[in-house]
Amino acid sequence: MADLVVIGGGHAGCEAALAAARLGVDTLLLTLNMDGIALMACNPVIGGSAKGHLVRELDALGGEMGLAIDDTFLQSRMLNTSKGPAVHALRAQADKQEYQNRMRRALFTQQRLTVRQGECASIEVEEGRVVAVHTATGQRIACRAAIVASGVYLRSNIIIGESITPGGPQGLMSAPLLSASLESLGFPLRRFKTGTPARIDVRTIDFDEMTPQPGDDPVVPFSFLTQRQLINTHQCYLTWTSPETHDIIRANLHRAPLYSGKIHGVGPRYCPSIEDKIVKFADKDRHQVFLEPEGAKSHEWYVQGMSTSLPEDVQWAMYRSVPGLRRCELTRLAYAIEYDCIDSRQLKPSLESLHVKGLFFAGQINGTSGYEEAACQGLLAGMNAALGMQGKEPLVLTRDMAYIGVLTDDLTTKGTDEPYRMMTSRAEHRLKLRQDNADLRLTQISYVLGLATRERMERTEKKQRDTAQLLGELRNIRYTPGADFNAWMEAHGQSVPPASVSAEELLRRPEITLQDLAEITPSLGVYDHQAAEQGQIAVKYAGYLDRQDALIRRARAMEETLLPEALPYSEVTGLRLEARQKLERQRPRSLAAASRIPGVSPADVAVLMVYLEKCGAS
Repeated sequence: MADLVVIGGGHAGCEAALAAARLGVDTLLLTLNMDGIALMACNPVIGGSAKGHLVRELDALGGEMGLAIDDTFLQSRMLNTSKGPAVHALRAQADKQEYQNRMRRALFTQQRLTVRQGECASIEVEEGRVVAVHTATGQRIACRAAIVASGVYLRSNIIIGESITPGGPQGLMSAPLLSASLESLGFPLRRFKTGTPARIDVRTIDFDEMTPQPGDDPVVPFSFLTQRQLINTHQCYLTWTSPETHDIIRANLHRAPLYSGKIHGVGPRYCPSIEDKIVKFADKDRHQVFLEPEGAKSHEWYVQGMSTSLPEDVQWAMYRSVPGLRRCELTRLAYAIEYDCIDSRQLKPSLESLHVKGLFFAGQINGTSGYEEAACQGLLAGMNAALGMQGKEPLVLTRDMAYIGVLTDDLTTKGTDEPYRMMTSRAEHRLKLRQDNADLRLTQISYVLGLATRERMERTEKKQRDTAQLLGELRNIRYTPGADFNAWMEAHGQSVPPASVSAEELLRRPEITLQDLAEITPSLGVYDHQAAEQGQIAVKYAGYLDRQDALIRRARAMEETLLPEALPYSEVTGLRLEARQKLERQRPRSLAAASRIPGVSPADVAVLMVYLEKCGAS
């Protein structure tokens, strides 16, 4: 018996199991294959645009992914640095095998956590509550809660041209049994699709025909706990498809499963296959292709940008038409994979089922794509399963608190008709939800709940104190026009002010940095990178941040107007039929969440407000 059974050992399952065990819950992680734990089945990369925000938030809450990638990365870069800090995002190329080993060590050394191999065949429910999990080999594992984090394995098929075979990523087996159990519990399933490009023997790549893509120096770590200096050890490369590539693909579109009707699942909009790019962007004469290492001791390299499910003979010709890959040898073919997932609108914002107590879902089973999206859901589900067993309220992150809040709100109120990928454009409060301040936003919440450690909290508190001290200095230090000051201003291309100015006022100028001010006021140069970054952003973006705060205050009023779980929507006079049906099915947590459900109009929200006021008055 275990208090909690986590079904699946991917990125969602790992974070779920670790979070629950660290909160004191006896946890069993049941994985289909021990070799598949924390597998990076597609690109061995953590982070990227918006995804880097998720990893920073996961780390701030006490998750493992940020620490694991800091320990195992090959190359790291901060993306979007030419833009504002709201969209800055870390992206690190991982050593695929070492990342798995690092996560396994975390799992195997965690107290209250047991890991074992086995396939979950069914979930047993009595009186609307999870009571046991059954394995394919006949064992009944009694439990108080379960988290389904099955990834892309449920009834999964691997598709390469005409070949369609049951299986999971990279030769692992499919999980054919659990789907029927979920359907019997009232979860209608649908088919989604994703895919991956071929892997290539590095000894057959001509890098001199490609453009090097170096990493950053210095490297910014993912984890707020990582203090040591990190160093890039590898380089990535850029090349492009050629007219020959496009001709080969066009000549074989009738053999492409995506267009021949062999693939029925819905694929990711923002990560299309190369054949989809050729068709949908016919005006483009070339597409970017990135060559990225899979590991320090691996001869395999990943071909980002050329995901496909074309037949094998077409793949060989297509890849060899790319500059730098003319003599390449494919070590693994590209493929598409179809799998079952649920409609995430059947979940609460805590990721617990609306209808089965103690049953949580996390990761690609909820219709998302990406390791980072999965890991965040896993951590949230693991925390909430543990909190529920301890008789505590679940952690619900709202849209103004975290990208994780945007993710869970989108999934549980809007749902998704295609594999969901987090993007900065989905977050309306993104200037406040930066990746650099995730610890300031979230660590105290997690520390109070018992997951974030005291060390993590102390570092967050130091960052807060140092930032406040820096801002105080900037307000108090004043400069008066004079020979030295005027010369400094002119050296930095600035007009001399007619009267004295504060350091804060000077820092508001776009061309002036904190490092510049430290030249004339050395005390401003003693702050560490994190406090300096916070102080500079606070000053330079003060007006924008104030406006964002005002928007958040208005939005929070609706978020804090909670809707009773048992609210009888069918009895609310004035609600349209469509709104009643959707509100009854999804049971939104708040008035704000109700307003975001497709099919619930502003008029319906107004009716709900009146109803709540009447109930309050009575």
